[in-house]
Amino acid sequence: MITLRKAIARGHADHGWLNTYHTFSFANYYDPNHMGFRSLRVINEDRVTPSKGFPTHAHRDMEIITYVLEGALEHRDSMGNSSIIRPGEVQRMTAGTGVTHSEYNHSKSENVHLLQIWLLPSQRDLEPGYEQKEYSQAEKSGKLRLIASQDGRDGSVTIHQDVNLYSTILQNGEQVNHALDHRHAWVQVVRGSVSLNGHLLNQGDGAALDDEETLELVGQEDTEVLVFDLA
Repeated sequence: MITLRKAIARGHADHGWLNTYHTFSFANYYDPNHMGFRSLRVINEDRVTPSKGFPTHAHRDMEIITYVLEGALEHRDSMGNSSIIRPGEVQRMTAGTGVTHSEYNHSKSENVHLLQIWLLPSQRDLEPGYEQKEYSQAEKSGKLRLIASQDGRDGSVTIHQDVNLYSTILQNGEQVNHALDHRHAWVQVVRGSVSLNGHLLNQGDGAALDDEETLELVGQEDTEVLVFDLA
């Protein structure tokens, strides 16, 4: 079964400095029918104006993945990490017993466009942690590149949950398949358009897959897609 989550149906807030869309319930947007999917709790698509951002705030008991699409995001946290996250890079932060951090648009002239993803961890009160890695376009072109996993295999960042997160870049007509092996999946279109098992998805669209044997993606134009393989 495939359940579509169209971009236009997402929660939305425009704060001036922040234009944000929520795939699942978040902050002032609440929809009891969209509280998450399996261990996937948040997918926020954020656009932040130059030099603006999120001042220091706290998290705990959450695995947080930041995926920058355009621009550069400046990160600082209570673990002593300070970094700039750019397109092609993936940041993982384990909030665990508690962490504070801030995130700002590093540019004084251009917006930053990003996805912030939250996953429920497999256990509470983990030691806070941080990881950031870069994956080239060539690694993702025409194939599913593992970028986050429970065991950190194949150079992926390590997340404390039974999830395999893949990224792929497909040109028009390019196809990738992924066997689900009695697991579940969430597909999120980062840009462009893609066919998912015969269903057309456009930028910002998502889809949940249950009881599907195989996930088949075919690029309808140049497209970038995230695939969450979930227990």
